[in-house]
Amino acid sequence: MTGVTQMTDRRLSLSPLLTRMRDRSPGLAASLLGGALAAGLGLGSFAVLVMVLWISSPYPDSGPDGALHVAVSLWLLAHGVELVRGESLSGTPMPVGVTPLLLVVLPVWLLHRAGRDAADAESEAAPPTAWAGIVAGYLAVGGAAALYASGGALRPSWMWTVVCLPLLAVGAAGAGMWAAYGYPRGPMPLWGHRVLDALPPGVRRHVDVRALAPDARRFLGGTARAAGAGAAVLVGGGALLVAVSLVWHGGAARGSFLQLTEMWSGRFAVLLLCVALVPNAAVWGASYGLGPGVVLGAGQVAAPLSPAVPGSLLPAFPLLAAVPGAATPSTWAVGAVPVAAGVTVAWFVVASAVPATGAAWSLGRTVGGVLLAAGLCGSAFAVLAGLAGGPLGVARLAHFGPVWWQAGGATMLWTAAVGVPVVVGVRGWRVRGRQVRVPRVREPRVWLPSWFSRGERAAGAVTSPGLVGEQAGGQGGHVQNQVQGHAHVVPQAEPPAHAAPAGSVFDEPYDLLPSDGGGSPWHEDLPREVRWAALKEASAATEAEGAGESEERDEPTEPVGRDEPTEPVGRDEPTEPVGRDKRVEKTESAEPTESG
Repeated sequence: MTGVTQMTDRRLSLSPLLTRMRDRSPGLAASLLGGALAAGLGLGSFAVLVMVLWISSPYPDSGPDGALHVAVSLWLLAHGVELVRGESLSGTPMPVGVTPLLLVVLPVWLLHRAGRDAADAESEAAPPTAWAGIVAGYLAVGGAAALYASGGALRPSWMWTVVCLPLLAVGAAGAGMWAAYGYPRGPMPLWGHRVLDALPPGVRRHVDVRALAPDARRFLGGTARAAGAGAAVLVGGGALLVAVSLVWHGGAARGSFLQLTEMWSGRFAVLLLCVALVPNAAVWGASYGLGPGVVLGAGQVAAPLSPAVPGSLLPAFPLLAAVPGAATPSTWAVGAVPVAAGVTVAWFVVASAVPATGAAWSLGRTVGGVLLAAGLCGSAFAVLAGLAGGPLGVARLAHFGPVWWQAGGATMLWTAAVGVPVVVGVRGWRVRGRQVRVPRVREPRVWLPSWFSRGERAAGAVTSPGLVGEQAGGQGGHVQNQVQGHAHVVPQAEPPAHAAPAGSVFDEPYDLLPSDGGGSPWHEDLPREVRWAALKEASAATEAEGAGESEERDEPTEPVGRDEPTEPVGRDEPTEPVGRDKRVEKTESAEPTESG
């Protein structure tokens, strides 16, 4: 019996480890399955498309196995992997590195969706475990696909496969999980603090101040939004330039399209390829508008300031037929694209710098935000330019597309040169508009005799020598009359008769002061008729306000069983001294007298 108890105790001592492994295994397995499913859906989509084109082709060059190899190679090309074509006329391997950016959308969306599904509240795996499971499952399928494609006509480059495939999987899956958790912004991780500690003292101090500032998130968020908006305007402007050029060179584009193939299936394939390259063409058009232009082979650059590109040396392709020739006066209109991007960056920065509510940024901080947004916009466009280009062969076809560092540098210069003057002007206009003085709502003003001293006026509570048992209040010019312990508020609506003789002409024996005594002699510059009308209006408002307060104050202070407060018999005026405490008077009025 004792041995059984010991075995039971041992089994119970191992239960936390077994429970933890059992809890983690289903979540990790689900994540691995999700990553593999995302890769399989992408491969299946490309396989269906290629097989449809292969079936519709009247003279296929290869069998189903060759079509599947092409589909897998295109799937790897959609991840940025460079392909190598071994079978060429010269016998030299021909690299194919121009990635159609529209094809990248499918694997990115599938990975993003897998990350969101793994971050579901019902998932049993921790976020890092689920993330690692998705990436591992996707890379397992991707590695098997790369091994299979290496035996086809288009072989993947293993160096690009090792770099591009994990990079896309990690980034897209991580973005999906981050979005599923509501874009959390936690404290800086340990590696971030180590990076800060490794920086020089001057740089570290500057970075720490920026990171710990109360509005640092607002500053960085505003500049990031401005950079994204500027990059979007650049790409959209580039697409507009390409569309206009295609319309302008419509005959040449149509001729090259018909020249490639005579079969409808081949023309359909060429049309699909042109559609997949539309984002690339938009980036090329934006680079042309920025000034560096587009490289179309060795020694050929299409730019506004470059000589004409000989069309006979370019491959027959509809998008290449739209490349502009010699520069004309209308060519300078392409400069509107980077100008629009710079104005957009400045506008978004001003929207964050001068919000509707809250403190506005200083001029230096606003200009710094534009410069930072220009740097981010240039970096983003440099990445797009690098992805949109690449080699299509060797010798003259060694490079096609914009040079990434030239396109990024030109973007920074354009957005900074245009954005800084615009942001200074728009910020000054908005700040000046916010500084317009709004009329301050003043409290009702009160008539006070001119013989009162300045100190009594500033105090706000003055006792009139012509009233016995009354006290002039400072709030709204009310007079508090204390009778039998009841506080009555009587508004002093108009000045005495001698203060304003007939004809609305008076010698100003009274001053119009605010109830708090903090006013200024603003009435000296106004005509007498205007002053008298304003004073009458203020007195009427004070009378109405005082009547309302009198009704509210009389109700709770009336004795039970009495409709109206009774006054002492035979007394016309109250005998209490001025300024007597109300609580004492209420106590005395409530107690019966001995004579009663």
